[in-house]
Amino acid sequence: MSRLYAAFLFALSPLLAAEKPNVIVIMADDLGYGDLGCYGAKAVMTPNIDRLAAEGQRFTSGYCSASTCTPTRFSLLTGTYAFRQKNTGIAPPNGPAIIRPGTETIASVLKTAGYATAVIGKWHLGLGDKAPEWNGELKPGPLEIGFDYCHLLPTTNDRVPQVFVHDHRVLNLDSKDPLWVGSAAPDENHPTGITQRSTLKLDWSHGHNQTIHNGISRIGFYTGGNAARFRDEDLGDEWINRSNEWIEAHKDGPFFLYFASHDIHVPRMPHERFQGSTTLGFRGDSIVEFDWCVGELMKTLDRLKLAEKTLIVLCSDNGPVLDDGYADGAMEKLGAHEPAGPFSGGKYSVLEGGTRTPFITRWSGRIKPGVSEQVVCTIDIAASVAALTGTPLAESACLDSMNVLPALLGESGAKGRDHLLQQDNSGANFGLRMGDWKLVRMKTKGKSEAKVTRKKRDNSGGLHRLYHLPNDTGETKDVSAQNPEKLKEMIANLDEVVAAGRSRR
Repeated sequence: MSRLYAAFLFALSPLLAAEKPNVIVIMADDLGYGDLGCYGAKAVMTPNIDRLAAEGQRFTSGYCSASTCTPTRFSLLTGTYAFRQKNTGIAPPNGPAIIRPGTETIASVLKTAGYATAVIGKWHLGLGDKAPEWNGELKPGPLEIGFDYCHLLPTTNDRVPQVFVHDHRVLNLDSKDPLWVGSAAPDENHPTGITQRSTLKLDWSHGHNQTIHNGISRIGFYTGGNAARFRDEDLGDEWINRSNEWIEAHKDGPFFLYFASHDIHVPRMPHERFQGSTTLGFRGDSIVEFDWCVGELMKTLDRLKLAEKTLIVLCSDNGPVLDDGYADGAMEKLGAHEPAGPFSGGKYSVLEGGTRTPFITRWSGRIKPGVSEQVVCTIDIAASVAALTGTPLAESACLDSMNVLPALLGESGAKGRDHLLQQDNSGANFGLRMGDWKLVRMKTKGKSEAKVTRKKRDNSGGLHRLYHLPNDTGETKDVSAQNPEKLKEMIANLDEVVAAGRSRR
């Protein structure tokens, strides 16, 4: 064999070894580590997700990168920590596109590899250049960063407007009834959750008391677009119907579907057929609805004989929250249920309960069933699918995404991440996990619900707190005073990751 031919084969070898299964990322919203049967839940039944876990890898150290939705979704798609870009906190109703055209994303990586790409469900990453053009073309958006198709809840459902965005336009919008979205009431007679509170079918507990739609008041104001508005109870069905249609149309593959459920986020208003299915109120009922959605996707794959051709990743955008603005009984009906499992904190917090969430991978016939203790994160999906498909990543792309593909596939001896940075919504507070150790940097007072975990924590620490996770899963005892050298080392490591501008090697 000539040296030139050998060199050619060496250069070609990643492409020869590449696999191109269909990829479905299923992202739940506000789902906690302890909210599923396969993670120990007793008060809610999740047979479809339990089956997914039994047939694949269930991770006990699976994370999202942030403890709120927008920054995690940004990091999932771009493979870059959200704090590295400005304005990646919870996106407002009229927020512009956060991920700009030209940014490498999971979708663009897989599109390069020959995949059809779609996002169906909650977006909450902004639309438009300076602001959304609700009555015109909503661009840039998903179609400008690698997706071929999108059918979206444009923001998040406790924020206005309650309409679907299909590709570049609001679906079913009547030009004679234009949609207006603003941050202030259009007039003094505009009905809100304050002025018309007695008419609400779901009361608010704090905030969430502006424009009313479907008997529920929201954050923000809007008028018009009545023919385009949806009913909260129908969201799960909408996502599944659209997803099944799209999968059917692309069954010859390969395809990538980002299925972004709105369950378990507020306002929790599951379809009537799920209401009352648990003792936990609408929060528990929404978990059942999410499990049904997962089951419907699995049925479609089975029917089309695609299970052995499809890698599924199930995850959540952050940890659990109970009272997040609506009086839906989540706290009063909690009982013995532990939404965050054994961890402290929840949504908004950089404690483990804020970012350590359910994380499951399944690829029938390829991934051996099992439980993994390896550290993996939603931010790693980008680099991992690039490796899977043999698609090179530019040096400037996916700055914090690690190739943990062997761990995701459950391969023997595979290692996950050696460190993981966790951020809160604004990126003011950080958590750094390295092996058995966890450093928490609290520059601002962290928001977290004691009721979520019932843990009694040592909150006497200053800027930095150090926890040894094997001895203190709940992060209840700060051991920085007993381990000054480890504390110094962890602080230096955190500073290095933040200052370096990237962590992908």
